[in-house]
Amino acid sequence: MVVHLANSWMFHAIEISPHVSLIYLPAFLRLFNVLVLGPVKGSLATLLGGVLLSQHFNQELVLSLLNSVCSLSGSLVALLLFRLHFQRPVDLSSLRELLLLAIASCSINPLLYHALWSVFDPPNAGSPTQLFQMVVGDFMGCVIGAVVMKWAVVRLKLRSPSP
Repeated sequence: MVVHLANSWMFHAIEISPHVSLIYLPAFLRLFNVLVLGPVKGSLATLLGGVLLSQHFNQELVLSLLNSVCSLSGSLVALLLFRLHFQRPVDLSSLRELLLLAIASCSINPLLYHALWSVFDPPNAGSPTQLFQMVVGDFMGCVIGAVVMKWAVVRLKLRSPSP
């Protein structure tokens, strides 16, 4: 919740709506959560943040939970696909691997949100242009986060968590 609100404050000039920004750092936080905390705890952390954020926006409970599930799904699916394909954990010091996850996550999340909003919250669904803007914003946020994470992992000599 705090990262979402800080993102809105920092990048207000390039914010399309309260739900869409051309740089969206929380997209990387979702990925960070599942990478560092693991799939279950990381998803729960993202879910909790989403529920807290929905209270800030005064969303109804069902829409709030559905938004939160969309929020956590892209990163979780990206991580699971990575592990399925490569048969190993992600190397947190590899910018290439972090960006592969970002591409997958940043493609899945906006599509899920767009589908959800088209059915349950049409005013937020916007247009295909808005969907593209979400993909770009999520990816830009993930690139910034991935670069910072790689730097921190290498600089601080951190190890990747066990699978």
